[in-house]
Amino acid sequence: MRRILSLLIGACACLAIGLSVFQLHQAVDGLVTRDVEIGTIPARIFEAQVHTAAPVVVIAHGFAGSQQLMQSFAIALARNGYVAVTFDFAGHGRNPAPLTGSITEETGATESLLAELEKVVAYARPLGDGRLAVLGHSMASDIVVRFAQKTPDIAATIAVSMFSPVVTAASPRNLLVIVGDWEGMLKDEALRAVSLSTAPSNAEASMLYGDPLKGTAREAVFISHTEHVSVLFARESLRAAVEWLDACFAIKRSAPLQLDARGPWIALLIAGAVLLGWRASTTLPKVAHEPSGADLPWRQLWAPMLAPAILTPLLLRFVPTHFLPVLVADYLAVHFAVYGLITFALLAFMTRSVPLLTVQGRLPYRLLASVLMVVAYEALALFWPLDHYFTNFAPSLHRASITLAMFIGTVCYFVSDEWLTRGTHSGRGAYALSKFVFLVSLGMATALDFERLFFLIIIIPVIVLFFLIFGLFSSWIYKRTGDPLVAGIAHAVAFAWAIGVTFPILAG
Repeated sequence: MRRILSLLIGACACLAIGLSVFQLHQAVDGLVTRDVEIGTIPARIFEAQVHTAAPVVVIAHGFAGSQQLMQSFAIALARNGYVAVTFDFAGHGRNPAPLTGSITEETGATESLLAELEKVVAYARPLGDGRLAVLGHSMASDIVVRFAQKTPDIAATIAVSMFSPVVTAASPRNLLVIVGDWEGMLKDEALRAVSLSTAPSNAEASMLYGDPLKGTAREAVFISHTEHVSVLFARESLRAAVEWLDACFAIKRSAPLQLDARGPWIALLIAGAVLLGWRASTTLPKVAHEPSGADLPWRQLWAPMLAPAILTPLLLRFVPTHFLPVLVADYLAVHFAVYGLITFALLAFMTRSVPLLTVQGRLPYRLLASVLMVVAYEALALFWPLDHYFTNFAPSLHRASITLAMFIGTVCYFVSDEWLTRGTHSGRGAYALSKFVFLVSLGMATALDFERLFFLIIIIPVIVLFFLIFGLFSSWIYKRTGDPLVAGIAHAVAFAWAIGVTFPILAG
């Protein structure tokens, strides 16, 4: 019966993966996509197979994003007759050039990003009928606003999750602001920007102000049940963007809009990969004869769980950690490392032994084989689909040193945390609580040095998602192998890889 259940779950996982991949491919049916290089800038062009003269929309991603993250908008626009162009900013995605200029000064990175957007728009102009629009998310919302203000022939600007201090009552022309309903402060910013053009200044969401044909239109749209990332995949976001451009370009349609919400299918793909991971874990070899770990009951878990969370941000408050050309990744690497080393030290003191060296009957060759099998599965089943459908996860040589530095930190943390929370008598729920405590520690670090670590606030939701996925993998791996080192090393690789390839590279 157990074998039948295992096979059934594996079959359901494969069905979910197959169905989601089919639907994601269906979204681009009838479209032509072309990858091009604009200097060092990787870009992709989306247009209908039957080419007709149409406006061009250049789409820009946000900080730590990539052009894959903006595919939903590009596909929706192309399926409805527009020519859409996505690209990777310097320091992001597959763009090998670092981002130059200070990210905290208006005359720094902003000018570099504007220069790159100018290059892409110059390349994209001849692809359409001469009419142009721009769309940007988060960081790029400010960039597209500034670009439209200095480029008179930009007929419409769409700013997703916008914060831009330069918006005025008349500039840029035809501004649509799309915000997730869970982005509280950005909702206020959207209404503030729209209110500049109303009299009295009491703008409401989903109300059109001004005239799109005169270039004076303003509107703020809030997308239900979405936040900073999911707003990019919501069907209502895509509808708002297409309808706004139609109004600005005076396009009349006789057929319904073609909108494919890719978000649920991406979620189903990830869920299928996680579920298949349960089935795949049963093929791992037994590494230790008996389940190993610190084996601490709750009364002994509190000290080694809470002490690193409190001490790490306090110790690093005044420690310089700028040794990588990547925003906050260097701090994150050190936070992981110090947190893990403190945990190791406390465990050694409490158990009067060296953690990880007390595994009974460990078979080193099986340990190595298990780690390689887990890393290979997570790379193929998770990172490859994420790279294709969500955002850049492709490794590259110019990021190898960053990934290696991250691994030194992550291996200290994940191996020590696995050992701390595993064992036959370990407190139930210890693994989940230890991850929550780590997130609280990152929050403390951000509060102590907000100017340096503000970007951690943006990435914490992603870390939470990774903790959930890899936490499930970890429990299945430990149950099968009996050795905390397998999941500890494999997930240290996974986190170092994810951070190393997604965080933007900065010059100098």
